[in-house]
Amino acid sequence: MTTNKRETPLIDQLEKGPWPSFVKELKKSADNPMTNDLLGVLERSYNDRIGHWKHGGLVGVMGYGGGVIGRYCDLPEEFPNVAHFHTMRINHPAGWFYTSDVLRKICDIWEKHGSGITNMHGSTGDIIFLGCVTDELEPTFSDLTEAGFDLGGSGSDMRTPSCCCGMARCEWACYDTMGFTYDITQHWQDELHRPAFPYKYKFKASGCPNDCVASIARADMSIIGTWRDDIQQDDAAVAEYVTSGAVDIVEDVVGRCPTQCMSWDGEKLTINNRDCVRCMHCINVMPKALAPGKDRGATILLGAKAPIIGGALLSSVLIPFYEMEPPYEDLKELVEEIWDFWGEHGKNRERVGEFIQRIGLGNFLEQIGLEPTPEMVVHPRTNPYIFFELDEDEDEEEED
Repeated sequence: MTTNKRETPLIDQLEKGPWPSFVKELKKSADNPMTNDLLGVLERSYNDRIGHWKHGGLVGVMGYGGGVIGRYCDLPEEFPNVAHFHTMRINHPAGWFYTSDVLRKICDIWEKHGSGITNMHGSTGDIIFLGCVTDELEPTFSDLTEAGFDLGGSGSDMRTPSCCCGMARCEWACYDTMGFTYDITQHWQDELHRPAFPYKYKFKASGCPNDCVASIARADMSIIGTWRDDIQQDDAAVAEYVTSGAVDIVEDVVGRCPTQCMSWDGEKLTINNRDCVRCMHCINVMPKALAPGKDRGATILLGAKAPIIGGALLSSVLIPFYEMEPPYEDLKELVEEIWDFWGEHGKNRERVGEFIQRIGLGNFLEQIGLEPTPEMVVHPRTNPYIFFELDEDEDEEEED
């Protein structure tokens, strides 16, 4: 079907910069009536300076409460091909590994049922299908399940877990990120597909402190690989870096250590591992000479969010070191405790990090049954007055 291409002088300007433009990519498929009308709505929105999309109620597939985000255009007579333009989130494979055959199969399904426009991958991690009419949601879902794919999370549920490639391709990975992500995806299917929380809850798994999926800034629960013994050090390789001139060890390594736990005497690099905060800088600069320790696991952090309602939050330490051995039973039990407490007392659209700020970390830890540790302190206290709360057993001991 040939479509009359629209005149879009305003959004054409988005193609003129040095960076890749989504407008240019959309125009490649402008022969599709949905894409052509989408360009028209976008141009109209820039002209009117308002968005022309509305949320028209809940749409989805049978048995699922999440995975489909309903979108309708408020100018259906002018742009009939995008009167319905729903988004589908498709659960991606851990680490975003595909074969070319699978990618072709996904694209064939989407071109058959929807606009053919994809986002690989959204900030959620999912495969994003942009533009589906209501009547095609169930047929799309049916073809996806036959191809081995499922819907991801949306709404107030557990969102689709995502992770870095971990041990599949990275020598710094301190645990199997892909195995962990697959495990929790299978374990919490109900929480993934049926919204029952005060708001969204995201898991993101990074294999090492480089945090390549930015979990510390975006995940309600960040699982970041770490180690608790000494950095592995090859003195001969360190010397090679220095003598070759590849690295100015004083300027580029020792001088940039955030805790100043390293020193160079002209012949040997010495690391005070007790003061190391696992920032990975020295390892990144000299990967042939330094490596994470051998006693590996992960730090579990909690509470990150983007600044949608309140301000942005970074995750804070919840468990300094967890061994990350499947089936991760202790971690799963802790997550269930968090969900039960937050689900009972959290406000609508209140993320876990905001909930902790509202009720206080002490109250939160008491309710989920976790003992406080020094690593949980975000910053030193500013109040000089310190008060201790004694439990009943301690009170009785003092009276005796």
